[in-house]
Amino acid sequence: MAASSVKIDIGIPAEQRATIAESLGRVLADSTVLYAKTHGFHWNVTGPMFNTLHVMFMEQYTELWTALDEIAERIRALGYPAPFGAKIYASLSTIEESDGVPSAMQMVSELVAGHEAVARTIRSVFTVADEANDQPTADLLTQRLQIHEKTAWMLRSLLEG
Repeated sequence: MAASSVKIDIGIPAEQRATIAESLGRVLADSTVLYAKTHGFHWNVTGPMFNTLHVMFMEQYTELWTALDEIAERIRALGYPAPFGAKIYASLSTIEESDGVPSAMQMVSELVAGHEAVARTIRSVFTVADEANDQPTADLLTQRLQIHEKTAWMLRSLLEG
């Protein structure tokens, strides 16, 4: 990942900014893959819970879409290019692709796993952000973590009983 050619002096050394940007790139990749999966499930869900899941998935992918910009813009503010493209996201993401079109409840289960994976990736970035005294990144991560944990809980609730 190449740094900006313009000198950046925001109180975080270049080496730490690079580490944070690289770590946020993994969060961006996980979030992008989860966004695409959620949107695909929205298009393809069927069954007795169609309407509920169709609407729920739309709310989730819409929220994720907004988050992608926030994460990418933080990477840019640190002076690095935001990763993009399916090949790069596939190499950075920890989220498994689906095999075909799963059943509605399998979709829910896969999305739980996806949100939990993003939460784990986010948690791994806190250390580097904290070491650099990077409060904007820590704030972004805290907000994202809260959303992913809440969404995973709501989805898990559909699987109970």
